[in-house]
Amino acid sequence: MLNRLERPKQTILVVDDDANIRRILATRLSMVGYTVSTAVDGAEALTSFRQQAPDLIVLDVMMPVMDGYGVCRTLRKESAVPIILLTALANVADRITGLEAGADDYMVKPFSPKELESRIRCILRRIDKPSEEGTIDGVLEVGSLRLEPHTRKVYKNNVLIRLTDMEFNVLKLLVSQAGNCISRLEILEKVWGYNQPGLGDVRIVDVHISRLREKLQVLPDGSESTESIVTIRGKGYVFSRAEG
Repeated sequence: MLNRLERPKQTILVVDDDANIRRILATRLSMVGYTVSTAVDGAEALTSFRQQAPDLIVLDVMMPVMDGYGVCRTLRKESAVPIILLTALANVADRITGLEAGADDYMVKPFSPKELESRIRCILRRIDKPSEEGTIDGVLEVGSLRLEPHTRKVYKNNVLIRLTDMEFNVLKLLVSQAGNCISRLEILEKVWGYNQPGLGDVRIVDVHISRLREKLQVLPDGSESTESIVTIRGKGYVFSRAEG
């Protein structure tokens, strides 16, 4: 249940210019055990984030001063905090724009507060619990790539590669099963924890894979990486290393 949260309470920042949505979400999330703060626009959201360092942000797209996309892009320059976008935009391309800006997930308005609670719970559970590989023995290495689950850091040729928490989780899953094809639905379930029908969108996986490819494709010295995430059409993704 949501009220079984680890102490201290996890903090959620709700950002929306609609006072009713702020009130409803703040009330519901507080009732299930979170500490909740709110902001009315993008500029206030950035100020609140820097002052409070929340564990997760629920962020509206259409806002005055700075929209949700702008907030996402700004935050991703300084933080890997999980972000769930709320969007009234029906166009799939607009939703993808939010993911490409750095969001971890999105929900389309009007949405079910109960479903949002479920998504928040899933994301925080995946990034908040200590890694099962909590010691140095859990380090994963493939070619020039090194993943340290105990610190949640990734290195290429000993140079730190900055990833969000969800990007790290996707990469860790793929690397831990290098050479094996993993379906988009399996990634969605194992990384986001969305195992209920209709909860989550596999396009979220595609955008995270795209971001990972961009970050990992080129080595710090400018040469191309020998490791890659390969698409198996109609099946899923495989982490592989070129031979030779």
